[in-house]
Amino acid sequence: MNFELFIAGRIFSKSKANFSHPIVRLGIISVALGLSVMIISVSIVTGFQQQIREKVIGFGSHITINNFEVNTSLEPNPLSKNQSFYPSLDTLIGIKHIQVFATKAGIIKTDEQIEGVILKGIDSNYDWSFFEDKIIEGHHFIVSDSAKTDDVIISKNLVSRLKLSLGDPLFMYFIIQDEMQPRGRKFNISGIFETGLEEFDKLYVIGDIYHIQKLNKWEDDQVGGFEVLIDNFEQIDEMGELVYQHIGYNLNSKTIKQLHPQIFEWLSLQDMNVIVIISLMVLVAGITMISTLLILILEKTNMIGILKAYGTRNSSIRKIFIYNAIYIIGKGLIWGNAIALGLSLLQLKTGIFKLNQESYYVSEIPVNLQLSQFLIINIGTLIICTLMLIIPTYIITKITPIKAIRFN
Repeated sequence: MNFELFIAGRIFSKSKANFSHPIVRLGIISVALGLSVMIISVSIVTGFQQQIREKVIGFGSHITINNFEVNTSLEPNPLSKNQSFYPSLDTLIGIKHIQVFATKAGIIKTDEQIEGVILKGIDSNYDWSFFEDKIIEGHHFIVSDSAKTDDVIISKNLVSRLKLSLGDPLFMYFIIQDEMQPRGRKFNISGIFETGLEEFDKLYVIGDIYHIQKLNKWEDDQVGGFEVLIDNFEQIDEMGELVYQHIGYNLNSKTIKQLHPQIFEWLSLQDMNVIVIISLMVLVAGITMISTLLILILEKTNMIGILKAYGTRNSSIRKIFIYNAIYIIGKGLIWGNAIALGLSLLQLKTGIFKLNQESYYVSEIPVNLQLSQFLIINIGTLIICTLMLIIPTYIITKITPIKAIRFN
């Protein structure tokens, strides 16, 4: 039998009868609240980052392939879709899908309003998975290789500003090179979507790529570029390099991080908030545990003196109190995990905690639960708090048996 564990267990089993019991409970509560705040904070920040990232990628892709451009034009020079990598690129490990696209700046005109937008043209190979749960009215249109469609999907933001509704005609005008007058096109609103990302919602209209090909006088096999979707965003830099190596010297590829650096730099700044919160919570929990341990030592001074009188070494006595502290921390971790997991699951199932979508780009507090996050925070908290308790136990070495027994 482990002597230190046996004594520590006896101390804790009789703690309810001691004056230190409320302090021990305070220590457990402190650790529990600190841990739950850390887990919830990390889950919310990573969930927020994930949702915003997915929305930005949904309007484009993880990686974009097009011609080398001197500037970042919204109307890139055309290239043939008959490339050696299309559509076989998605057979590479890590690449989920590849699709063609084209964009053209235009103006939507109604009787009362005018809005500048970008028409994004897609073909029959387009992956609609992003918009499936974003379309709030109507449905997305079907693109056929044999016949064009005049249907488009448009955001709730634009519909509200232009005072349009589902099924209404949509008149767009485009500037055509070498033509004096803008050319008009009549579309039909087949679906209305809402992503909450206002900067993109008010900008994009999704339609058939056929219209852009005809407006730009392109051939049927010419497109604006290719969009590549990958399986894991964490590998986007490596996959971006892989794609670049496969497309040949005459084309260029850019990741979504390179196309929208300001958005992803802003998202990365959120990590600093998590670091600050975790540091403060660990510090508070550690200080509370130090105070709890010192009170336990003070309360058991007589016991320490008796153990020393029987020849127990200082290191063994210090272990006794470290084991007590670990027990308190462990109990706090259990309660902290229960609180954090309960609130997180409640939010995931019900979405009870709402946000102003115009300010935060999401309508409810996002939560991203990952087992790795739970393990890292729990193990890190246990290790750091335990290490912080080693120093205060040094006071045990200063207690002499005679004074300790008299202290009783």
